[in-house]
Amino acid sequence: MQNNKKSSPLQWVPTVYFAMGLPFVMLSMVSVLIYSDMGISNTQIAFWTSLIMLPWTLKPLWSPFLEIFKTKKFFVVGTQLLTGIAFALIALSLPLSNFFCYSIALMGVIAISGATHDVCGDGVYMSELSPKAQAQYIGWQGAFYNLAKILANGGLVFLAGMLKDSLGVVHAWMLIVALSGIMMIALGVYHSRMLPAGIKAASINSSSEVWDSLKTIILSFFTKKHIVWYVAFIILYRFAEGFAMKIVPLFLKTPVADGGLGLQVHEIGLVYGTFGTAAFILGSILAGYYISASGLQKTLFKLCCAFNIPFVVYFLLAVFQPSSIWLVGGAIVCEYFGYGFGFVGLNLFMMQQVAPGKHKMAHYAFASGIMNLGFMIPGMCSGYLSDWWGYKWFFVWVLIATIPAFLATWFVPFVKHEENG
Repeated sequence: MQNNKKSSPLQWVPTVYFAMGLPFVMLSMVSVLIYSDMGISNTQIAFWTSLIMLPWTLKPLWSPFLEIFKTKKFFVVGTQLLTGIAFALIALSLPLSNFFCYSIALMGVIAISGATHDVCGDGVYMSELSPKAQAQYIGWQGAFYNLAKILANGGLVFLAGMLKDSLGVVHAWMLIVALSGIMMIALGVYHSRMLPAGIKAASINSSSEVWDSLKTIILSFFTKKHIVWYVAFIILYRFAEGFAMKIVPLFLKTPVADGGLGLQVHEIGLVYGTFGTAAFILGSILAGYYISASGLQKTLFKLCCAFNIPFVVYFLLAVFQPSSIWLVGGAIVCEYFGYGFGFVGLNLFMMQQVAPGKHKMAHYAFASGIMNLGFMIPGMCSGYLSDWWGYKWFFVWVLIATIPAFLATWFVPFVKHEENG
């Protein structure tokens, strides 16, 4: 897996972050449509497809081990290959009578693999790029992470919708999941040649040294200045999104008579997964340049507004239930542009305010794990709430849930860090 030639960031940053995005989107978003098509209830879908995202929250528990064994590249390439194989097994499980149990279990394997991949991919990014370069590439990083949404939640969902009539629901989704596996394996092979190794792990000679190293990494995170403020900010920034994200595709697919918009699967892939995610990518890229020009501290509250205020479009869609695909698509494009513009601020805050220090890879994993906890718990509850309240009042609640994000962003402190590895 070693390649001594220095690679340009453009040769690996886009593909690494695409490889981060693909499994996350397949598990958190596309799986919702797969299970809906195969007759699983909204409540079960929202609960289980949220629960399997738990490894992205728990990854801090094993991220310190990734600091002290092998190289970051070893884990990035290995997890990409493992994820590809697991996708292939999910595809084979879909025709089985107990497909839900088998596929959810395999998605749990992908989640552990994907969370490990994210820790080490971020580690390579932070160790190979200077702070200036990190800011320069942060928009493109987010753009290619979310290019996976265009491909998975857009192109692949659109393809599944078009193939269902000719192949049947099961075989159409089998093909889509198998294609995801092929892409992950291809990315693993590519990165075995092109990805920088990252900083090599320190030599550990005994179990006591391992334990001492782990204690140091963990304690140094929780003794950072303002860490309580930072944890609150990270959790609350995406709190409203956590409720909305699982329900939006179900809302789009639910018949108009039941409070939804009655879109077909291929229409959801087109407006939500393709146009919406293209707007996200544009917002991410522009936000990177905006932050680079004005500084994160001066722009963070504006980024929070851009991230949270556009959730109002889903409330309006639930109230008026427009039949025009262009009106629905335009509303989603507006929301996703703001989503992309604002999301970059949270990532850069974790990278430049929370992670700096000797153990930046593990500490960034702690921060992003906390972020996913704030996203996962609302998602687990969202199915019950939307079934109980109906879509209109559910999206009222989503808007109320944005208020803590504004307060946390307004008051969060900043610390100037010296570059110390």
